[in-house]
Amino acid sequence: MHAEVLQQRFATLTTAHVADACIRAGVPVRCGPAAMRAVEPGSRLVGRACPARHVGSVDVFLEALRAAEPGDVLVVDNAGRTDESCVGDLVALEVQAAGLAGIVIWGLHRDTADIRAIGLPVFSLGSVPTGPLRLDPRPADALESATVGAWTVDRGDLVLADDDGVLFVPDTGAADLFARAEAIRDTERRQATNIRGGQTLREQLDFEGFLAERAQNPSLTFREHLRSIGGTIEE
Repeated sequence: MHAEVLQQRFATLTTAHVADACIRAGVPVRCGPAAMRAVEPGSRLVGRACPARHVGSVDVFLEALRAAEPGDVLVVDNAGRTDESCVGDLVALEVQAAGLAGIVIWGLHRDTADIRAIGLPVFSLGSVPTGPLRLDPRPADALESATVGAWTVDRGDLVLADDDGVLFVPDTGAADLFARAEAIRDTERRQATNIRGGQTLREQLDFEGFLAERAQNPSLTFREHLRSIGGTIEE
C-alpha cells in the first residue's frame, strides 16, 4: 500500500482498532513490547518497515536508508538492551532528511530534547545518556529483518504506532484490515454516542437478554451473543 494511502487510511484509526481487526481476520496480533512509547506523547506513525539490526555502530542505519523509500519506518533491533542507547539526534535528522515517516527502536534512544525538537516520530523503550560501548560482529542479514519483542519484522510488514503502542501487520491484506478497523471504529463511535445520550452499553447490547438466554444455554458466550445482534465490541 502506497505511503500516502497508508497515511490517509490510518489518520482516523488507532492501533487498537487495527489490532481488533487482526483478531477478526484471523491475522496474528503482533504488538511491540508494552514499554515501547513515543518520545513525544501524541505521536502517530505508519509506514512500511525498513529493518536494521544494530551491533554498536550507526553505519547499519545509514546503509538501511540507501534502500529505504519515502514513508518507510526505520525499525531498529537492538535486542531490547537497556544498557546503551542506539539512536540519537543525528540519526533522527538523517532519517527525516531521507523522507522516512519515523523510527521504532527495540532498545533505547538518547538526545531526547533534540529529538522532540526535530519532530520526527520516534518510539523506543526509553532513554539513557550513553551510546554503545561495544562493536559486535555484524550478521550478513542485518538489513533483512529486525526482531521487536517476540516478533520478527521485515519489509513485507507495515508499522503502526500511536499512544497505545506499536503494531506490526502484513502489507499483503492491509486494505482488508483497514476496512475491518473502520467498521469497528464506526460501531464503537455509535455506541459511545448512545451512551452519552443516555442509552447504556448494557441496553444497547441487550445484556439482560444475554443473561436470560445464558440461563437456558450455559454454553452461550457473550461474544456469540454480540455477533448475533451485530454489536461486536470484542472477539
